[in-house]
Amino acid sequence: MAAPDQLIIETPEQITLEFALAGIGSRFLALAVDTSLQVAGFVTLGLSALTASWLAAFTVPSIGAWAFAVLILAGFLLYYGYFAAFESFWSGQTPGKRLVGLRVIADSGRPVAAYQALIRNLLRIVDQLPAIYAIAIVTMMITSRQQRLGDLAAGTVVIHDRPAPQRIAVPVPAQRPQTAHGAHRLTPEEVAVIESFLRRRVDLEPDVRWSTARTIATRIRDRLSLPAGSNDETLLEDVAAEYRTAKRYR
Repeated sequence: MAAPDQLIIETPEQITLEFALAGIGSRFLALAVDTSLQVAGFVTLGLSALTASWLAAFTVPSIGAWAFAVLILAGFLLYYGYFAAFESFWSGQTPGKRLVGLRVIADSGRPVAAYQALIRNLLRIVDQLPAIYAIAIVTMMITSRQQRLGDLAAGTVVIHDRPAPQRIAVPVPAQRPQTAHGAHRLTPEEVAVIESFLRRRVDLEPDVRWSTARTIATRIRDRLSLPAGSNDETLLEDVAAEYRTAKRYR
């Protein structure tokens, strides 16, 4: 059984993935950072509008009305488009989420899609009612995956996204390397499972990490007809690197 702050997903490949769900505190900390950036954007827009209006008074007065209309449109896009745009093009993160170490993903464990980012942030209008995101706080407290209304409608969750430890880069040969494992025969979904495990293995308990690596590696050996014996995590690292290298040459 999953802990209240854990999301456990069974993939179609019968691999279990575990994610640490983000709580109210960390999510509101990220929101505070993003709101500060939005306020700075609004101040910049306001100063720009005042400057345009001042110049219009000495040139073409009608420009002032257009400047005000543009300011309203830009303000709306900054307030509601900020989150959707960043989460769509920045892999589920905003500057605030990246700083705090959070990420939006689909509740299936896959990366968030652009339409999901748009839906979850359109519902932000309701989530923030009647004030200070009261509805969002209530729904996060009563849902098992700590989702606000926008998350429920879009099918998304917010997780802790801790970076994997840095590894020493291995120089890539100038010539195309010979295929060692046949990683090109794997599907993108299978590679996504491998890379998801490699990114999050440092957050797993040792026994969970070992068993998950063994399960994935066993399936990969069966798919690629590889002999047993090599270290499971080393095999997964090599297969992922080989797949990425092969993909660059396609």
